Amino acid sequence: MNTRALKILAVNLGLCAAAGNLVAQVIETPLYSFGGSPDGYQPRGVLVQGSDGNFYGTTLYGGTGGGTVYRISPDGSFTNFYSFPGYDDDGDTPAAGLVLGSDGNFYGTDSYGGLNTYDNWGTVFKISTNGIEATVCSFGNSPYDGMNPNAGLVLGSDGNLYGTTYQGGSNSVGTVFRVSLDGIRTNLYSFGSHPYDGAIPSYAPLVQGNDGNFYGTTIYGGTNEAGTVFRISPSGNETVLYSFGGYPTDGANPEAGLALGSDGNFYGTTETGGVAPNDGGTIFRISPGGSYTVLYSFGTYSDYDGVNPWAGLVQGSDGNFYGTTFHGGTNYQGTIFRISPGGSYTNFYSFVGYPTDGGYPDTGNGLVQGSDGNFYGTTAEGGTNDAGMVFKLTVSLNLPANRISAIQVAGANVLVTIPSVAGETYQLQDRASLTTGAWADVAGQVISIGGLLTVTNFGGFSQPQQFYRFAITP
Repeated sequence: MNTRALKILAVNLGLCAAAGNLVAQVIETPLYSFGGSPDGYQPRGVLVQGSDGNFYGTTLYGGTGGGTVYRISPDGSFTNFYSFPGYDDDGDTPAAGLVLGSDGNFYGTDSYGGLNTYDNWGTVFKISTNGIEATVCSFGNSPYDGMNPNAGLVLGSDGNLYGTTYQGGSNSVGTVFRVSLDGIRTNLYSFGSHPYDGAIPSYAPLVQGNDGNFYGTTIYGGTNEAGTVFRISPSGNETVLYSFGGYPTDGANPEAGLALGSDGNFYGTTETGGVAPNDGGTIFRISPGGSYTVLYSFGTYSDYDGVNPWAGLVQGSDGNFYGTTFHGGTNYQGTIFRISPGGSYTNFYSFVGYPTDGGYPDTGNGLVQGSDGNFYGTTAEGGTNDAGMVFKLTVSLNLPANRISAIQVAGANVLVTIPSVAGETYQLQDRASLTTGAWADVAGQVISIGGLLTVTNFGGFSQPQQFYRFAITP
């Protein structure tokens, strides 16, 4: 046994609990139920948190015309501050969420409508926090232009916005485009341009990788017509990284996009397929070079497991990924789940549905982690009016929390694990003696989302005897 490891001691202010006895506690709180008119219904797209701390989103339908843009505070204070009139000189039917631009405005897409277009096939719009909306550009200006931008936008490192259209292009199966904040749009790529190319981009924004390229998914196409993962450069050079195979060995038809993990890999979901005997969709990991792994296969409708993950994933501050399924769960109204980068899966909430809860989180109804450590999301149905809902999810642990539960050596590093409470800030500290000297910070502050939180003291194993504690701020 290594004698140095024996000198690493953990300080607890209370009883220490074994990690295996910790039980995750999940609190789901309905924040707002949509009503149709004038506030809109069927919210779509992932919420985005503004610099004011509020969340901003869209509804596919309702309002005074063809969908809405709304603002909601973390405690549920709701404002519907724009309604699309539909078709005439404006966009209609926003099917995706918003992105915050470098100019402080929010940018989004409408599936239909537009200004002086060939056939009213959608727009890119911007809207300020006080509800002033303007069309940035319109689609369908020619027979080979992109049509129906059902996915949201991503702000590239070059300051431009990048996105996809569901249809159109030279092969009528979708495009990738770039647009500047002042409305100069360039079609970068038309899908279907080579054999086994992807077709019909998913309903989710592209994500920019650490290499500066953009990554995304198509619902169809590829060698098995079950969808693809692709990479495209800012100049439009496209490469298919992976073609999905479908049941019984693989997922199929990714409705959602990708999430860039802290390890540099991408994580995503497929609506269908899976590894036999499960065929209710998958969670997968893929490297920027195309190395692919199925992490989890969902069950069938008769299971209490979730089924059909139509929305994408978000990585929480604890390193795990969180997502939703459209079907399944104890009430067959969909679920919320957590999965580690290595594939450890927990299904920890089942939606109840109308009239007390949301139900059926649809395409784009993913989660976002707020600055308070909680997750926020939407459902396409459910709520008091069965028109969709905004909810808050708090992930915490049953007592005893805030007690160091594990400490171990990994190479030259020391890993300290603590069952944490969502929203609290954890600062690992150490000192060589319990009686003399001051506690020193050894790692950056971490805002927890709840669950087991592991903080690394890099190089800590090469230190002399050390005692550890956490300074915790509510």
